[in-house]
Amino acid sequence: MRWIFRDAEEAVVCKLAEELQVPPLWARLLVLRGVSSAEQSERFLEPRLAHLHDPFLMRGMAAAVQRLRQALRNGEKILIYGDYDVDGTMASVVLLTALRKLGAHVEAYVPNRFTDGYGMRAAAIEQAAAQGFKLVVSVDTGIREHEALGRARELGIDCIVTDHHLPGPELPPACALLNPHQRGCTYPEKNLTGAAVAFKLAQALLGERLSEQVLKSYLKIVTIGCIADVAPLVGENRTIARFGLDGLTESAAKPSGVSAGRAGLSALLVGAGLSGKVVSSADVAFRLAPRLNAAGRMDDARHVIDLFEAASRADAQKVAGRLEALNRERRQTEELIRAGIEAQMKAQPERLGRYSLVFSGEGWHRGVIGIAAQRAVELYHRPVLVIAVEDSCAHGSGRSIPGFHLFDALSTCQRLFSRFGGHDQAAGFSLPASRVNELEAAFERAARTVLTPSDLEPTLRVDAEVSVSDLTWALAAHLEKMEPFGYGNPAPVFAANLEVAGSPRVLKEKHLRIRVKQGGASLAATGWRLAGKAALLKTNQRFEAAFTFGVTEFQGERELHLTLKDARPRAAGARF
Repeated sequence: MRWIFRDAEEAVVCKLAEELQVPPLWARLLVLRGVSSAEQSERFLEPRLAHLHDPFLMRGMAAAVQRLRQALRNGEKILIYGDYDVDGTMASVVLLTALRKLGAHVEAYVPNRFTDGYGMRAAAIEQAAAQGFKLVVSVDTGIREHEALGRARELGIDCIVTDHHLPGPELPPACALLNPHQRGCTYPEKNLTGAAVAFKLAQALLGERLSEQVLKSYLKIVTIGCIADVAPLVGENRTIARFGLDGLTESAAKPSGVSAGRAGLSALLVGAGLSGKVVSSADVAFRLAPRLNAAGRMDDARHVIDLFEAASRADAQKVAGRLEALNRERRQTEELIRAGIEAQMKAQPERLGRYSLVFSGEGWHRGVIGIAAQRAVELYHRPVLVIAVEDSCAHGSGRSIPGFHLFDALSTCQRLFSRFGGHDQAAGFSLPASRVNELEAAFERAARTVLTPSDLEPTLRVDAEVSVSDLTWALAAHLEKMEPFGYGNPAPVFAANLEVAGSPRVLKEKHLRIRVKQGGASLAATGWRLAGKAALLKTNQRFEAAFTFGVTEFQGERELHLTLKDARPRAAGARF
């Protein structure tokens, strides 16, 4: 792994440190995140609800609100057309809640991954027309759905599109289009998720009815979609996530006595083992989101809507139990595909000479190929497509690495697909199975056009070189104010020259637990999946470490702690 030491302009760091009256290290971390003044620092470290943008800045918002208010006045039936991933289901929950609060006759349709596939279907629109729906609001989908929306227009159904995926060269027919990426939209935040775009519509609709307490309750749901969809946690997304995580922590603190309308969220938090705990962005990404995603991946995403619509605690617990079982099944199925990918790599080791990787398998479960693609990216550090082949059809999911825009790359292969969509780091598609080899060759050509050999080497971006004396409770408190960490705002990574104190321990044959020291100070450290470094870290061995830093709590005791990202021998002429 190649370490890249990030540069910050020293004059800017010193100026900010003086303005804030903080140590230069603290100021450096802020400058590396685009904060260069006291005013920006306050906005970054102390987000306020007032930082949420006016929803009417989004192109199409006035028309969308006008059409929905017309539907409310006339008692029209409204259908929310969702998507089966976490972002899509959370978007559906947000709009269902808002429209029902206004007295709307509204229902949600969530497509089934296996019978409906990705995106909107004309058949579902025809069914909606037969059931008397006059208005369809898409969430987390629709911006490229010309056929389905064209059919709606033919049937006399108005459509409002709320989406965050990249538009095509032509926009589909709709009475209103909400997407910050569309041409002519001057909305300040371009990186909203589908749930966040749906929330902006709810915010505009509710207006003065949206009290601070109600606003925060929506942000809990939006945050789950935001983090699950790996949105950059900067700008408006940072404000959403900060208040949303605070709200989830409050909900986790009082799982009993919760009102019926919030029973679903409570059951989800309990099932994830978060009762009474501070809910972090990592908890959302690795505990809550997988349980919600398991519904659409393994069975039917409608279970998620049922969870949040549960009328009683007993009903919510029943649905949450079903999600838990599906998540266990998902893990087992994912392991089978992972083993298949590893077998293909062993059979063809020359694949490591490629700039991209494409894996396909008969009978692979379509619901987990996206996760499998992400795991392969983490392992091989190349853009990856994983394809499930079913008879003559192939359904694929892709994940990328920094510097490679996956959607743009797949756009160069567009003629091969029957359907495809996505963004820079993730995409989904379907194509005839007979064309998988052709896709593999075209994808490799696209990768070689953009990537260089150095792009294929895993890198670790280091924010600052430190000594153990820098790693204080005060620094830990400063880092807590910089949360939530995630994509776009990663936890700061530090580097230090350390010495092993005592003997390393290997946990579950995968993880490393050691104590490190420098001078007279020592700290506990954990290296997740770094058991292979144990041979390097002998007692009293000096080594270079890259790590994140924070506070851990166990049985009520809090201690400062390092989480190792990498460790390597002390090099001659090392820079620190």
